[in-house]
Amino acid sequence: MELIEALRTTGAVRDFTDRAVDDAVLARVLDTARFAPSGANAQAWRVVVVKDFVKRQRLRDCYVKGSQEYLSLTAAGLRPWSPTSDRQAEARALADGKSSAVGDFADKFDEVPALLAVFADLSMLAAVDRDADRYTFAGGASLYPFAWNILLAARDEGLGGVITTIAIREEHEVKVILGAPDPLALAAVIALGYPVRQPRRLRRQPVSSFATVDSLDGPVFGV
Repeated sequence: MELIEALRTTGAVRDFTDRAVDDAVLARVLDTARFAPSGANAQAWRVVVVKDFVKRQRLRDCYVKGSQEYLSLTAAGLRPWSPTSDRQAEARALADGKSSAVGDFADKFDEVPALLAVFADLSMLAAVDRDADRYTFAGGASLYPFAWNILLAARDEGLGGVITTIAIREEHEVKVILGAPDPLALAAVIALGYPVRQPRRLRRQPVSSFATVDSLDGPVFGV
């Protein structure tokens, strides 16, 4: 697949066929994804391919808990866990009762053909904003390009998938399940499989909606 086509058509896929993903295919995906950039080329990622039935079920339970919270906050008109959200409003929304709905993806999370837990070794990250007095994310620049590379490499193999972070809400339990000691931190769980439908046309805002010249209130950048 041509690079530009892959970049424009690799959407989030959560609906998979029952076809298994062969280990050789996953190995090729990871072999390509490892060329992602990272600070000082530290390659601070660690990947657990989750195959064990019981561990998958326990991981699914962690995912469901976070998914219920997400839906409860959404139902209350809040952007779930936004760094600028009103924490008291969030607490009230959750206290009013978690959503009983979880959605098919969360409900069948353990049945996803391939589940990859991606961890970050915090001792290897150059998190330049570590001591900031606000929510920070610079360290993720050394992790999420790798996660995205997994999706791109998977696309070339005919797979689809999605980078999920919901399970981070239950990070301690996930680390226990998968035997991940400190200083490892859960960055994402990536679900992969052969999609029921390949994404072909994605919807995104035009460049003019987010790019300006010289300042945020400067003239719109575009041709």
